Amino acid sequence: MKIIITGTYGIGTLTRLLARNDNEITIINDTENERMEKIAGEYDILAIHASPTDRQAMKEAGAGSADLFIAVTLDQNQNIVACGIAKNLGAKKTVAKVVDYKYADPKMQLAFEQMGVDSTIYPEALAAKDIISGLKMSWVRQRWDVHDGALVLLGIKIRETCKIMDKPLKDISGPEDPYHVVAIKRGTETLIPGGNDQLKLYDLAYFMTTKNFIPTIRELVGKEGYADVKNVMVMGGGSTAVRAIREMPSYMDVKLFEKNEQRCEDLLDKLDRSNLMIIHGDGRDVTLLKEENIGNTQAFVALTENDETNILACIMAKRLGVRKTVAMVENIDYLTMAESLDIGTIINKKAITGSHIYQMLLEANVLNVRFLLTVNADIAEFIPQEGSRITRKPVKELNLPQGVNIGGLVRNGVGMLVSGNTQIEAGDEVMMFCHNGDMKKMEKLFM
Repeated sequence: MKIIITGTYGIGTLTRLLARNDNEITIINDTENERMEKIAGEYDILAIHASPTDRQAMKEAGAGSADLFIAVTLDQNQNIVACGIAKNLGAKKTVAKVVDYKYADPKMQLAFEQMGVDSTIYPEALAAKDIISGLKMSWVRQRWDVHDGALVLLGIKIRETCKIMDKPLKDISGPEDPYHVVAIKRGTETLIPGGNDQLKLYDLAYFMTTKNFIPTIRELVGKEGYADVKNVMVMGGGSTAVRAIREMPSYMDVKLFEKNEQRCEDLLDKLDRSNLMIIHGDGRDVTLLKEENIGNTQAFVALTENDETNILACIMAKRLGVRKTVAMVENIDYLTMAESLDIGTIINKKAITGSHIYQMLLEANVLNVRFLLTVNADIAEFIPQEGSRITRKPVKELNLPQGVNIGGLVRNGVGMLVSGNTQIEAGDEVMMFCHNGDMKKMEKLFM
């Protein structure tokens, strides 16, 4: 497929995602950028110095024959105009990054389509959703819901209290058990486990289950002692923090630390929440944190624009007794380090954005895609068509390639786990887990 990207927001993550399937990629940027040139050389893609709102330059760059045109400059108006030009020239699909929340409202979609924008992406809202998901279950690193929770994927750090550690999976997770372990991150290695594999101390294990069995998983992994989150401290008053605080459940009391005094004043106008306290101060100030009773806080969320600050603040919060920490880490090179330091839930807006864009490349009926950076894997919800290959044989006869797992499916609103004897039907919502970027190949099973 031919893909054109304009702007450099998240370009490293985007190219890493999109270059996996031998796509033809061109980057257009209106200023010379050393990072763009470096990435272009690393992934063998074409870099063009031109304005994305210059129709002639866009035409010469081949925007008219693009299968996907992605506008991710820092200027949302430029992104919208660039998509309109690309669509007018003949681009098949266009997506624009926006910074104004109302532009991401589904009610605006028809108006944007008339302007040539097929999809808008607001990274802060996507990140806020993941932050809230992490806070609602303090003992879980990551959570993914299919069909409003009919099927659930839980990423859980294995600790000494785990009751199913050091036992073959075939003995603890058979066809009749209410969960499957679909992937294991051990150090820097990702395993798609078989029956003889075992959960080890400090593994990050991904469990597929149904909503009603979440308490069972919690007991098995020994996480009953993790208190539910009622008091939250947030460091950094940027747009991601604003979106997250607006969407936090009403039962959560929030203290927001912001160093900039004027920003504190602005936040008073932006955030209308009775159980919110805005504090002018540094969220890394130990004395201040103790004064604000960090010992009675169940979660600490670091959302400044500085990755190192977020990581260090979460380490400090852990040392002060906070069990649940969430850090926004945008530099992809820091992710492994953050994971090794046991930070907790890690939010990377660029990866979340890239996942939503990657979904537009898939031709099968797919509801959602997420790239899990910590395990170098994709998960997606596919809906098979009538007569598609995946519906013709039981799962055990599909000869799925190594690194691919079908975790479960939702049929008529009911979630169920998948075994070798499962016969997938047209219309099912099927959860696929693919290690090392096989998603584009796997979609053919559903068409």
